This record gives sequence, structure tokens and C-alpha cells, in this order.
Amino acid sequence: MNDYDIAIIGGGLVGASLAVALAESPMRVVLVEAAAPPASAPCWDERCIALNDASRRIFGGYGVWGAMRAEAAPIVATHISERGRFGTARFAAAEAGLEALGYNVHLRAIGAVLSARMAQLSNLTLLQPARLSVMRTGEQSVELDVDAAGVTRSLSARLVVAADGARSAVRDLLGIAAERRDYAQHAIVSAVRLSRPHQGVAYERFTPDGPIALIPKPEDAASLVWTVPDEQVEARMALDDAAYLAQAQECFGGRLGRFVELGRRWSHPLARVLSGSLTAPRTVFIGNAAQSLHPVAAQGFNLGLRDVASLAVEIAGAQDPGAAATLAAYAARREQDRGRVSDFTDLMVRTFSNRVPFLAQARHWGLVAVELAPPLRGAVLRQHLGHLGLPRAS
Repeated sequence: MNDYDIAIIGGGLVGASLAVALAESPMRVVLVEAAAPPASAPCWDERCIALNDASRRIFGGYGVWGAMRAEAAPIVATHISERGRFGTARFAAAEAGLEALGYNVHLRAIGAVLSARMAQLSNLTLLQPARLSVMRTGEQSVELDVDAAGVTRSLSARLVVAADGARSAVRDLLGIAAERRDYAQHAIVSAVRLSRPHQGVAYERFTPDGPIALIPKPEDAASLVWTVPDEQVEARMALDDAAYLAQAQECFGGRLGRFVELGRRWSHPLARVLSGSLTAPRTVFIGNAAQSLHPVAAQGFNLGLRDVASLAVEIAGAQDPGAAATLAAYAARREQDRGRVSDFTDLMVRTFSNRVPFLAQARHWGLVAVELAPPLRGAVLRQHLGHLGLPRAS
């Protein structure tokens, strides 16, 4: 059978999370993913993603958090500072009544847990590797041509969910524009071993060139995310490990002792990409297909997971998942959270990544105010935890 209620285009973490979120739904779901399943073994320097407390709750509600927790490092506190100034903002899980503000989890582990859960779902068909090539939108359904192993398969779905990333093929096929702001920066992502225990504290230090962040990993290692201007990335990536560690150490400082070992490095350009619309006829955009953000404050995937939770709630109460009223309700539900988080990350990047003297003073006193002013502190903490964007049913 090639007729489905929901077609998810993109089987990364966001698309796979939606498939799992719909596990109890009576609707027939097909997931189309272009890349072959990854094959990777556990290692100390593998890439991680920081999940906030709202994301922990969402995954807990889907019954998959317990398996992920086994490979997660708790973030019990955060320390935010600016290089060359004494102002800091610090947050601890205890002040929110939580065991942890969030968790740093291996990407491999999240993917493996979601894949294992999807394999158990009787309402899900997985097409991988397969690529969407054609969309034809009608009043009652969308006709899709999917290419796999040299064969084109025609499907129909009442709702298409685009979870296919910042360069969304669905968005291109529908001719929907996206607003792009290029930050002229790259993130270099790696891991370091530390000579001093991190004690579960995540650090983000702002510099005029961009932030440098260390996020706890198990066994006194940490994920290192160093944002650098475009013109510096090639030279930084070409450094040997010792030279790179020395420069990263000089930028971050000695709060965690010495950086004693460097893991593999990856780099990617940074930009904000906002889809011109969250919906189209019988189509909805989630995750990076809806909004791709700068990694400052680790907001992007957490925002995308709240897209998943909100869409799953909206679909659960709908007879027709692709009806215009259903999609309008979803867009209304998500616009405020999306706008708040995308504007927050954009403001952080543009405020801290410059050398204008009066802004330097404003940044300094802003961090002092976040540390000392309870109303502002509470608002920033709620933003950090992701609770403001949780759907009522989560």
C-alpha cells in the first residue's frame, strides 16, 4: 500500500523523533530519509548534543529517555562570561528544583535509541536511503515521487512533514523562500580531555570573534565548540593538535585546568535560516527546515524537538492531519516560541561578536544584571530550560 496519512521527509533526529512521537497514533506513517543508516562505534570524542530539561521531558514522555540517559552527562550548572571582564551569569539546577539543567548526549546514542524504537512501530514504513523528487499537492492529499535504488515509487499522504534540514528539498519543491542571515562564522566542534574535573558545569565564554563553549562529557572530557570568523577557520583546522589545544586554552582560560588531549575536529558555517512560512497546503515544516539557528546557548535542536511535541499534540486531536485548520493551529502554537528563541540567539551573537566600545560596557552590565536581578534571572533560566515552549500535553 502506498497511501499514508503522514509522510515525514527527513529521518534525522527531528524526523525520527516525530515518528516515535506518533507511535500510539492509528495513522499510517512513512518516513523518507536520503542518507544510509550511519555506522559508528562509541568513542570518547564522538559528537554530542545538549538537551535541555524540556527535551528530557519530551523524550521521557515518548518512553525513550531511559535508554538515552545511560550515555548522557548531566549539566548541573552553567557559567557564562565574557573574555577580559569580570561579570558572569551562573545558573544551577538546584535553583530550579531539578537534578540537572540538561544533559549532553551522544548523537549516536540518540539516533540508535530512536532507530530501535522505530523498528518496533507497526504503523511506520521506513524508506532509507530514498530521496523525494516530486510533490503534487491536491485538495485531499499530496502525491510524492520517491527515488530509491534506481526505482521511483509513488506515494500519497494527507500531510507532508518537512524535517529535511536547513536546505529543505520540500521547501525548494514548493518554491517557499527562506530568510538567511550569514554570521560570517564557522563552528569548530571537537572534544577535549581535561586535567581538572568539570563537576557537571557547562561554560560559555564570549569573545569578540565569537563564543567558545565547553559542555560536560563523561570521564572528565568535554565537548568543545569554538566559533571563529570565516577567515580564520581554514588556518585553525590546519593546526596540529598541540597548537590547536594551546590556542583554545589561551582563549578559554584555566578554569578547568589544562586541555590534555584533543579529539577529532569538524567545522560548519553558521547562519540563521528561517522558512518564510511554517506551513503550506497539506505541508508543515519542523526542526531546521523551519528554522536553523546559531549554536549559541544550544537552542536549535531543543527548539526543533518542541516542534515535534507540538505537532504530535495537534495531530492527535485531528481527524485530518493535513487540514488547513490543523496546520493553522500548529503554526499559531509555534510562532511565539520560534520567534522568541530565534531572536534571542540572534541578539546574543550580534551583541557579543563585535568590538564596539559602548556595547562592551552594555554586555558587561547585562551579565551582572542576569546574575543579580531575580526577575531577569528567572526569565533567562526559563528560556534556558525550554519550559516556555512546551505544549500543554507534554
